[in-house]
Amino acid sequence: MEALITFIIFGSIFAIAYLYFSTRNKERLALIEKGADASIFVKGKKERTAPIWKVLILNLALLLMGIGLGIFIASLLDNYTTLNSDAIYPAIIFFTAGVGLFIGFNMTKNLDKE
Repeated sequence: MEALITFIIFGSIFAIAYLYFSTRNKERLALIEKGADASIFVKGKKERTAPIWKVLILNLALLLMGIGLGIFIASLLDNYTTLNSDAIYPAIIFFTAGVGLFIGFNMTKNLDKE
């Protein structure tokens, strides 16, 4: 049964990728046959954007710092208040992780401007 599920998952991924690339190729060939300008295929390449690895590393670092800060703040709240620790930890961790991702989003916009 597990092999069937694995086959279905990987088959679906392959089918989606195959359909995406084959239809993209057919659309480009049809445009070339009609005499359309080839510059539409490289339209997004002219704009300067930050490399994807910089964006991923920045967002991952800020996410992990947010999670660490959330655990620290939740530990402080758990030790020095009478709040329920079962609710404090997930709430603070998710909140600070979200704040970290939001800061990462804003910093990514600044990377794209440079």
